[in-house]
Amino acid sequence: MAEQLDHPYGKINIELVGSWLNMKPEDDGCFWALNLMKYVEVANYDDGREAVSGKAADDAYSPIGPLAAVGAAVAYLGDVKDQPLGTPKWDRVAIVRYPTRASFFAMQERKDFKEAHVHKKAGMDFTIILSCLPNTHDEAASTDGELVLLIDKGSKDAFASVNGATQVALFDVEGVIIGDERHYDCARFVRVTDDATMASLVSAAENAEDAQILILRSFIDNLVDTIVTA
Repeated sequence: MAEQLDHPYGKINIELVGSWLNMKPEDDGCFWALNLMKYVEVANYDDGREAVSGKAADDAYSPIGPLAAVGAAVAYLGDVKDQPLGTPKWDRVAIVRYPTRASFFAMQERKDFKEAHVHKKAGMDFTIILSCLPNTHDEAASTDGELVLLIDKGSKDAFASVNGATQVALFDVEGVIIGDERHYDCARFVRVTDDATMASLVSAAENAEDAQILILRSFIDNLVDTIVTA
């Protein structure tokens, strides 16, 4: 590759990314990049420009053009309105469907993406990006109640025994693209309409290592559509 982007907000998973670089074109295909984002309070630009919040810097990042140019689509964007479980306290969740791993690398090389990336570098404190593959989804899932993101790891499904949550989409996690030493196996979106079900979700996950429960405020929700049209 040419000039490498600086990612001070997380550690690149060399093992996963390396396997992608060696992937044969016939074995490549769609994946969903799930981004968990935590912002700095004040963005830190290397060129000393006027300070804005980390969130405002991420708003300026918004690489819609580069994504479209490589055939990617925004599947979901929302703020975290509450987080009953998990660390750190995340600010925003975004998901992008890429047509291939090769397209993901192609975007990193684009001049317009590199120009936009300066805002992400300035505004992001820490991020975990998960490569996800659809397992199940419900095209007719209700839109009533809170949209909740549940992330856990291990062969035992921490949320399998909880009744009352309406499943929207379940993803298998292929691996962590950028993050820390943690890894995850499942990411699911559910709808929750009552406090008792939410409490049951938290209770079920309390003994699960590194489980995350995020209640979301959606801005863009094309999640199921991007699965159906993949």
